[in-house]
Amino acid sequence: MDVNLELYRVFYETAKAGSFSKAAESLFITQPAVSHAIKQLEEKLGGTLFFRTTRGVTLTKEGEVLLQYIGQAFNFVKMAESKLSEMHQLESGEIHIGASDTLCRHVLLPHLETFHNDYPYIKLHVTNRTSPETIRLLKEGKIDFGLVNLPVGDPQVKVTEGMAVHDIFIGGPKYDSLRTQPLPFAELARHPLILLETGSTTRRTFDRYAESRGIRLVPEIELGSIDLLVQFAKIGLGLACVTREFVREELDRGDVIEIPLTEPLPERRIGIVTLKEVPLSVAAKRMMSRLGFAIT
Repeated sequence: MDVNLELYRVFYETAKAGSFSKAAESLFITQPAVSHAIKQLEEKLGGTLFFRTTRGVTLTKEGEVLLQYIGQAFNFVKMAESKLSEMHQLESGEIHIGASDTLCRHVLLPHLETFHNDYPYIKLHVTNRTSPETIRLLKEGKIDFGLVNLPVGDPQVKVTEGMAVHDIFIGGPKYDSLRTQPLPFAELARHPLILLETGSTTRRTFDRYAESRGIRLVPEIELGSIDLLVQFAKIGLGLACVTREFVREELDRGDVIEIPLTEPLPERRIGIVTLKEVPLSVAAKRMMSRLGFAIT
């Protein structure tokens, strides 16, 4: 059965006002239009909804039952409007974010505290996964957006590029002699290497670069985060491939040493991924803007 909401709105306003004329005033229509709408609704439902009196109208038993449900329905509509208004004003809502260990700590985490302080009623949910797994969560609808290492080549995903990052090799104090003379890329194979685990976008990009130069580098140690790579390099277990922008403190303190290469590794970028054709909430857009991404 088709539902004509306008008829029910006229009924609701008439029941509240107890008068066709007062209902007409609140709805900005004529009194005959109100009478016609009530008549249509009564014919549609097969019963009388109002008794006409000298003072106006009163509900019949059928009208009282109908008002119980229609009143709830319009109250829910008002609640929904109020809730949406709160969300637009960032007074309520949730954001679900996906990010890898490294990006979560070095890119996302510095902004979470300030965002929470500015918008305390927005609930923040962060899921920690690799970039490929983050994209899978996005496609499953479990996160609003993901912070990932680029490149990403998925036709369902919209990519917004962000900051550039640079991969470098570092070592502990025992490798101090390597800091003065740039090392050819192929010479890395002569040293124990510490790399991220296979499966991550960063590791996949590195392996492809090595293969493009006809070089196969087999790490002695594979780890799940840059923080662990730094710690293992610091105690002299080998040369670790890390992101310069995320280890500046360790480099500045002298905990580790950058090993220069004759040809620096290619520049990479970090990006935000969202699903194509899926609108984002105001809160999610505000969070992405806080991270430095202009989302259109």
